[in-house]
Amino acid sequence: MSRFWSSLTHELKPYVPGEQPRMADLVKLNTNENPLGPSPRALEAIRSAAADTLRLYPDPQATALRAALAAYHGVKPEQVFVGNGSDEVLAHAFVALLKHDRPLLFPDITYSFYPVYCRLFGIAYETVPLDQAMQIRVADYRRPAGAIIIPNPNAPTGIALSRAEIETLLQEHPDAPVVVDEAYVDFGAETAIPLVASHPNLLVVQTMSKSRALAGLRVGYAIGDADLIDALTRVKDSFNSYPLGRPAQAGAIASLQDDAYFQQSRLRVIEGRERLIRGLTSAGFAVLPSLANFVFARHPAHEGAKLAAALREQAVIVRHFSAPRIADFLRITVGTDEQIDRLLSALGRIVKSREKS
Repeated sequence: MSRFWSSLTHELKPYVPGEQPRMADLVKLNTNENPLGPSPRALEAIRSAAADTLRLYPDPQATALRAALAAYHGVKPEQVFVGNGSDEVLAHAFVALLKHDRPLLFPDITYSFYPVYCRLFGIAYETVPLDQAMQIRVADYRRPAGAIIIPNPNAPTGIALSRAEIETLLQEHPDAPVVVDEAYVDFGAETAIPLVASHPNLLVVQTMSKSRALAGLRVGYAIGDADLIDALTRVKDSFNSYPLGRPAQAGAIASLQDDAYFQQSRLRVIEGRERLIRGLTSAGFAVLPSLANFVFARHPAHEGAKLAAALREQAVIVRHFSAPRIADFLRITVGTDEQIDRLLSALGRIVKSREKS
């Protein structure tokens, strides 16, 4: 630590992203990346945008991309906000919409960036415990709140609420902003976007990193009432007027236009998830009912940290969290069939060897 740091910097406990290791013949299942790659049309658009025009600033309003997203989701362009990945969009939402006199509510087991944002921006918050089945219960949010944010499906559990449950939450908090973080919604959950028309307090955040395999491009977006979008834009333009470069905007538009590839890709991931769940269950794991591109699983006879370490010795990387309620769980990204086979084989060897010892 340096004496030149501000007091805020000294107090920060930053978010720890998933490891990006460099290991030979690695099976990397720790950061929920899509194993199938982006749309070829998106890749071609990105290459075409890498031209002499890169000397010029991109459109600060991302007009064409917002229009494409609006058309895709059946809303108006003024109801769409874009940013440098959904993390940036969420950060702007925390500043623009989620800081109030009453506390912000979110689950106790959820995306670990939320408390980081609260500390960074000085937002009072309370966590709402998941139930014994690791599910969000809307009834537990029937308490005073300045705002609410929930991921749907939740991370790292992968469990989703129905759209009807989201609507109940909105109806019970008509005077509080509600942000629904839908990073994984395309893998089987119901989006809350249709509720935007009747609920001016709803902001839905999505990303192109997961289902569209564009994590390296960094494109996230939000859909909500135009007044909410205006608030995000005011924060964005007070921070960085040009968050998305020309290649990012071009690639994102092309991805939206290639819906056949998108549908095929996400369905293949869903099939891989079900195959992974079957394999883990056969190996004695308890697996939560995921609608994401990952699963959250534990073995009743083995500690999660030890399993993660043993997998790493076999060049298989998964995500382990040390929080008390979930310390025995592993979050495992859905990979290719070959990666799933290697993971299951490695786990089988590890479990068998420990049962003998």
